[in-house]
Amino acid sequence: MTSYMQKKETVERKWYVIDAEGKSLGRVATLAATYLRGKNKPTYTPHIDCGDYIIIVNAQKVNLTGNKLDDKIYYNHSMYTGGLRERTARTMRDEYPVEMMERAIKGMLPHNRLGRQMYKKLFVYAGSEHKQMAQKPEVLEVK
Repeated sequence: MTSYMQKKETVERKWYVIDAEGKSLGRVATLAATYLRGKNKPTYTPHIDCGDYIIIVNAQKVNLTGNKLDDKIYYNHSMYTGGLRERTARTMRDEYPVEMMERAIKGMLPHNRLGRQMYKKLFVYAGSEHKQMAQKPEVLEVK
């Protein structure tokens, strides 16, 4: 018996929207990463981008459990001497909610060409409005 290997020409993609309001950052990110990779489909093939498009709205209203809002720190470095920048999760959520959500999801995707290709199918919005209404996305519930 041979295994089924999907071809990139036969991939059928759907559009999904996730409302992150009041949900945990990690739960939203894992659900989004699973659907971006296509692991929810029975035709999942590891070396093919068989995932769906994901739209995340209300990224500014996402929750973090425990003391993570003040204890979790996001680092950036400009590669110059003294160029380290540190921001707490509270600052990221209030001022850069899209970047915070994108970082969480991007870290769960493969770190290669395939992962970069999957990442392009992610759309994150801080508010409740999004531009992809014409695609008629289905609603995904975060548990």
